[in-house]
Amino acid sequence: MQMHDIPFGTTDWSLVEETVHAGERGVARWRTRHFGAVRVRQVEYTAGYLADHWCRKGHILLVLRGQLDTELEDGRVFTLTPGMSYQVGDEAEAHRSSTPCGALLFIVD
Repeated sequence: MQMHDIPFGTTDWSLVEETVHAGERGVARWRTRHFGAVRVRQVEYTAGYLADHWCRKGHILLVLRGQLDTELEDGRVFTLTPGMSYQVGDEAEAHRSSTPCGALLFIVD
């Protein structure tokens, strides 16, 4: 990831327009900013959310609230709680998210 030509700035995430993305179950609410080629998001999953696809995009993800279960295509499952993060490169390992109780995440990709 290269981060060039991004001046210092702050973001009040409550003022960023929300978009809603349906999962196989539940919904994801994204608040997204773009800084050149870098996408930065605050994502909230509703309780019972299950992604409707295997993701192959790289991310750096931090759990702010709730619980996130990340399943890899090979069957491994990782449970993250507030203060935990994961990182994965583009095309490295397909993954999908779910949460029993809801989660608030901060994601850079």
